[in-house]
Amino acid sequence: MMEEYLKEMGGKRLHDYDAQIVNMVRGPVIVGAGPSGLAVAACLKHKGIPSLILERSDCLASMWEFKTYDRLRLHLPKQFCQLPLLPFPKNFPSYPTKHQFLAYLKAYALHFGIKPAFNNTVVSAEFDRRIGFWRVKTEQGLKKEMTEYVCQWLIVATGENAEAVVPQIEGMDYFLGPVIHTSSYKRGSEFSGKKVLVVGCGNSGMEVCLDLCDYNAHPSLVVRDTVHILPQQMFGKSTFGLSMCLLKWFPIRLVDRFLLLMSRLMLGDTAQYGLNRPKVGPLELKNLNGKTPVLDVGTLSQIKCGNIKVCRGISRLTEHAVEFVDGKVEKFDAIILATGYKSKVPSWLKEREMFNEKDGLPRKGFPNGWKGENGLYSVGFTKRGLLGTSFDAKRIAEDIKHCWKVVQATHHHHVIKFFPQVLSSTCIIPGPSPQRHNTNLMFFRLEKETKTQKEKDKGLLGP
Repeated sequence: MMEEYLKEMGGKRLHDYDAQIVNMVRGPVIVGAGPSGLAVAACLKHKGIPSLILERSDCLASMWEFKTYDRLRLHLPKQFCQLPLLPFPKNFPSYPTKHQFLAYLKAYALHFGIKPAFNNTVVSAEFDRRIGFWRVKTEQGLKKEMTEYVCQWLIVATGENAEAVVPQIEGMDYFLGPVIHTSSYKRGSEFSGKKVLVVGCGNSGMEVCLDLCDYNAHPSLVVRDTVHILPQQMFGKSTFGLSMCLLKWFPIRLVDRFLLLMSRLMLGDTAQYGLNRPKVGPLELKNLNGKTPVLDVGTLSQIKCGNIKVCRGISRLTEHAVEFVDGKVEKFDAIILATGYKSKVPSWLKEREMFNEKDGLPRKGFPNGWKGENGLYSVGFTKRGLLGTSFDAKRIAEDIKHCWKVVQATHHHHVIKFFPQVLSSTCIIPGPSPQRHNTNLMFFRLEKETKTQKEKDKGLLGP
């Protein structure tokens, strides 16, 4: 069936120059050039398997580059955030900054020779049972040129944080001040002296409040649900690292009791400041629904001294004020939504077995959500950060390695039989600075030809 498909697409290009370009990819196609995509590409290359990364933006890790605030640091020590096969530089601090992490990712891609196809937005990906391959369609560049990639394996690496979640709050359209998501927030300087309401009490919301304090703004924090706040470090070691060590010897509930006891001794009773803890412990809660505890980096002390006010949920907005569910009304100059992100996978992946249509996450939880059917994989959807990403990437590469040699031979058979000229020519991978490669990506691209040349090629490709 693959032979018939290649004949069909070759014929279309001969008869219709405007038909979309079809590219046969020898290895997996990876969607997304963030940490997850880079990690799995590196693991594959380490095993001798080429891959092609399709990235919608013009750079690596675009979410980190453009959608994060300036003061951001990794919330966990660097040894828990490094990607497979290449650790962070020794001179990096325990908690690298945003810019240090981006520099690490660029060095990582350079080290492994990873060159994504930038400015390629995947609009659909579907498994074609007729040919037994994935067909991935993209729009490229400003002209939105349609291109199709055909591959044996498809790896979804767009992550859990592809699109900002913006809640619908009554009266939001009437509020006269700026309402922005944290993805658009850079620093607190533009809010100096202003009253700012931050909606959301996760790590980002807490850290944005602290940043606003540093720039002499007057932040308030909306806390609708219960939240676990833990010190970032205990006994001079990271709380996360200590937890991982204890879990090797003790059950999770016992470790949770220890963490809560130490948090009470070090931070005090957070409930008296409007920060009530869930009934389930922080680690157990993380396992149950992926909710991450807040690692305090100084925000709690600002709450204790009154520089950050804690508010209940929002009822509605007016032109200059916010009405809360407890009936209080207060004026604000701006609102910042620290309401998180969501997956966009269902918008382009035409598959409903592996990924949930509602939240865009694998239906199977960690550690079983990395593999689907027909060569479909996911990386970076574990709700366990970069540590979970590394886990996925290694397993995917190991799984693909088992059948790589057989499939490689099959692909070469198809190319030699129908497109022998591809093996003797070079191809160009689209990107901001096109790079030449041999046959990692084999373009079945037939340019405009004279009538005589077309007739000659028809004999090669079949009717």
